[in-house]
Amino acid sequence: MRDAYIVSAVRTPGCRRGKGALAQTRPEKLIVQAMKGAVERIKLDPAAIDDFMLGCAFPEAEQGLNLGRVALQMAKFPDSVSGATVNRFCSSGLESIAISALKVMAGWSEVNMAGGCESMSIVPMGGNLPRPMAEWAKENPDVYISMGITAENVAKRYGITREMQDEFAYHSNMKAATAQKNKYFTEIIPTTADKFVEKPDGTIVRETFVQDFDDGVRAETTIDGLKKLKPAFSSTGSVTAGNSSQTTDGAAASIIMSGDAVKKYGMKPLVKLVGYTVAGCKADEMGVGPAYAIPKLCKQVGWDLKKLQTESLIFELNEAFASQAIYCAQQLGIADKKYWASDSPECRINLNGGAIALGHPLGCTGSKIFATLVATMVRKGVKYGIESMCIGGGMGAAALFELCE
Repeated sequence: MRDAYIVSAVRTPGCRRGKGALAQTRPEKLIVQAMKGAVERIKLDPAAIDDFMLGCAFPEAEQGLNLGRVALQMAKFPDSVSGATVNRFCSSGLESIAISALKVMAGWSEVNMAGGCESMSIVPMGGNLPRPMAEWAKENPDVYISMGITAENVAKRYGITREMQDEFAYHSNMKAATAQKNKYFTEIIPTTADKFVEKPDGTIVRETFVQDFDDGVRAETTIDGLKKLKPAFSSTGSVTAGNSSQTTDGAAASIIMSGDAVKKYGMKPLVKLVGYTVAGCKADEMGVGPAYAIPKLCKQVGWDLKKLQTESLIFELNEAFASQAIYCAQQLGIADKKYWASDSPECRINLNGGAIALGHPLGCTGSKIFATLVATMVRKGVKYGIESMCIGGGMGAAALFELCE
């Protein structure tokens, strides 16, 4: 089987749902800018692309009508470039990368684009009109359980204390604040956003501006401040707004090529896909998914789990909630504070902060944190990177990437 090389990976900023910089910008506009940014960064003619897979967790309303195809047309890519929309909830963006890469590896494509898009401001989590089958939902309520309650379940079942969660959240914000200060987020493309303003005469006008940074980072976060927050999902619980991921808007896109295409178009490959897998788990503790997916991935690629501690390796472990991220790290043998603390030279989990600080735009996140992973691997010269997602409904996904020399 051939190798699949990633030659470009970019993202828009991740901005807060409802009150952030991208809240009034339609999702189509976000993904179109990410797509254009991905090809412009490497000066690739879009006509070279065979297919586009777009991840979206709630592909309806403004995100409906096969946004993966509509976005191509809005971007004015040639009609010859086909597109589809993929939904694996929170891992939709990573799934789009895996599918696109596997097509290249199988010899079915030479150049593919993968991406993710989610406007949580415009299309709410759960969709506009969720309609689960009543009889099934009554007998199996855990399938539709609140994500916050799944995080509470993980905390209670596995002894993840409030103090542990708050400390992890604090360090996520500190890492993100440092990354912003040091301009590490080189994968971000400046993104034109809309804002609708009411004039004195009562008319509403659209104004535009450029957003080039994640607007949810809380550099002023303190442990004491986090301690004061009330539980968000259960009055007796430990999961708060401070130790949960932020709900955000954003888009991301990547270009994936065969070795032949890399040579043909004169590209410099950044990383290549080594392995990818998914795994199921109980729906009412969906956050533990990476604890199942990463060992399965290691077995697939012939790794002993001890390599997670010793190899030249970094992780993008999506922080849907601190409770599940901590539990997964425990199960993988990388829960020692030195692996995730902001002041640790041995940090290898979410070096630039995670979703607690930077946001989790659902179906976009898998593509979003992939772009961050690639940029970080290149910047630091780290040989391997693992991205892993927990997934609503009870699943985990994990992928291993290798830095190209």
